[in-house]
Amino acid sequence: MASVSMRQLRKCYDNGHVAVEGASFDVADGELLVLVGPSGCGKSTLLRMIAGLESISSGELCIDGARVNDLPPKQRDIAMVFQNYALYPHMTVAENLAFGLKLRGLAKADWQARIAEAADMLELTELLQRLPKQLSGGQRQRVALGRALVRHPKVFLLDEPLSNLDARLRGSMRAEISRLHRRLGATMIYVTHDQIEAMTLGQRIVVLRDGVIQQIDTPMALYERPANRFVAGFLGSPGMNLWPMQRRGSEWTSLDSADQQNAALRMAAGDVPDTVCGDSVIFGIRPEHLRPATEVDRWRLRVRVETIEQVGNEVFLHFHCAGQTGVARIAPEAFAAMAVVLDEMIELGLSPSRGHWFDSQDGQRIA
Repeated sequence: MASVSMRQLRKCYDNGHVAVEGASFDVADGELLVLVGPSGCGKSTLLRMIAGLESISSGELCIDGARVNDLPPKQRDIAMVFQNYALYPHMTVAENLAFGLKLRGLAKADWQARIAEAADMLELTELLQRLPKQLSGGQRQRVALGRALVRHPKVFLLDEPLSNLDARLRGSMRAEISRLHRRLGATMIYVTHDQIEAMTLGQRIVVLRDGVIQQIDTPMALYERPANRFVAGFLGSPGMNLWPMQRRGSEWTSLDSADQQNAALRMAAGDVPDTVCGDSVIFGIRPEHLRPATEVDRWRLRVRVETIEQVGNEVFLHFHCAGQTGVARIAPEAFAAMAVVLDEMIELGLSPSRGHWFDSQDGQRIA
């Protein structure tokens, strides 16, 4: 396996569109790193630059310490797994697995041993003589993984490999990829727009927006200390609730109207961190940190409930507050005691220590 290093990678197309700007980070030997972001953020373009399928406009890319900017894909010793499986429909599973090895001139005994090893690892042994059309989506994806695996590459690149699977299969395949990574100790770079995949698979996550890296950190560090408003809203299912707050005398308020008596959220100035300056700020709170208000709650959020989603082990209350929508994740037993009625006002409690504060101008984290 190998490390991957990027310094100020940039991709600019002939029409002037900049898909990736100033990407700089290292992937350690044996690490599973995830590139995540909304559609069109540049994550797949960056992966294709690493693979050699997209040219690099500027910057430096190194694999295992060697500069590979100008090397063709076949000389970079990487293997890529695509979203659409890219299996040869007229070949059996065994022939699909062997195809690349035969092209490289590997001896028959060697490629047969590699196929047997990969088939055993991915539970494909009973499927080796089937055609792709005879396989389920999950089985086809395992074949695509196996075709990459048999090459013994330095780096595995996975471009949204689970996006064509249903929810149940995605869950099982996430576990499969995680298990495979632990067993191989392989260097993997995984692209997804699904933040649940990113949080459950990645040892570290790179969050991209409009071709620019927003934050790089472990899943829990990103969740608990997002660097900016975008990361806070993107990571989490649902994402963080965010409201603009205004300083009005000795209080900070988030208002539905100019009438201060109708403040959706009111805080004493002393409750707000000292690092918050100026007269406006963005306040954030995770859905799971909202609860039915009690007498001891000094911080309360007045909301109008719009939708209720009961999903068994938790209840999502979708509400309108301070001119914006929000969501609270409530335990079923707590919800049962609330007697919530749609389109009526309720109060939700929150703890100051659970709040997040972002600059109202550039969206960067303040406290």
